[in-house]
Amino acid sequence: MRTLEGKVAIVTGGSSGLGKATILKFASLGATVVNWDINTERGEQLRSELTEQGIQAEFYNVNTSDVVSIEVAVADIMQRYGHIDILVNNAGITRDATLLKMTPDQWQQVINVNLTGVFNCTHSVAPHMVANGFGRIISISSVVGLYGNFGQTNYAAAKAGVIAMTQTWAKELGRKGVNVNAVAPGFMHTEILDAMPEEVLDKMKSKVPLLRLGKPEDIANINAFLASDEANYINGATISVDGGITL
Repeated sequence: MRTLEGKVAIVTGGSSGLGKATILKFASLGATVVNWDINTERGEQLRSELTEQGIQAEFYNVNTSDVVSIEVAVADIMQRYGHIDILVNNAGITRDATLLKMTPDQWQQVINVNLTGVFNCTHSVAPHMVANGFGRIISISSVVGLYGNFGQTNYAAAKAGVIAMTQTWAKELGRKGVNVNAVAPGFMHTEILDAMPEEVLDKMKSKVPLLRLGKPEDIANINAFLASDEANYINGATISVDGGITL
């Protein structure tokens, strides 16, 4: 069932990991998928692969901390398609260090991308959703944003801020036909973890009641649900997808 047929969906950081899984899921449900990423090689490769499958796909080299690149991309998408229906704020980085060792630059880099970047993208896209009377904004937070994590002051602060912005935007935009929600992943097995020692991965798994790490597809599935008409009455929620690690 192609539940996103006719929808135009932007996914930031869509060239790998959770973002790529979301793009593939949205494409399978009929959406026109637009990937905003700073990795041009991977972005163009994914666009080419999807186009060869007959899927309408676009790639823009967009840095979410750069307002100009966002506005240029939004203007082009609006010219091409006339509407933007779904925005998934997924792009993010980590610069981990304990408080006493964290540099101001490490702090600011993460805040610029993971918090200000979410604001920038939403601020640019939301007016078009409001004008159309319909929109779905889904921001990827983290269980770290709910409960904190050792060595991640910057990341935790940014992800907590994403949840607060989600709740605020849900109040402001809900009455205008735009649903705004957040997803808080737990330990997800993305390619970043492939280089980690097996004993470290086993320790991570042991902390999860389901005794396994999540897959990118687990996040893609909840993103697809929140983007669909089946989630019409979900607004301002933060949905944890973490295997029960926060219990």
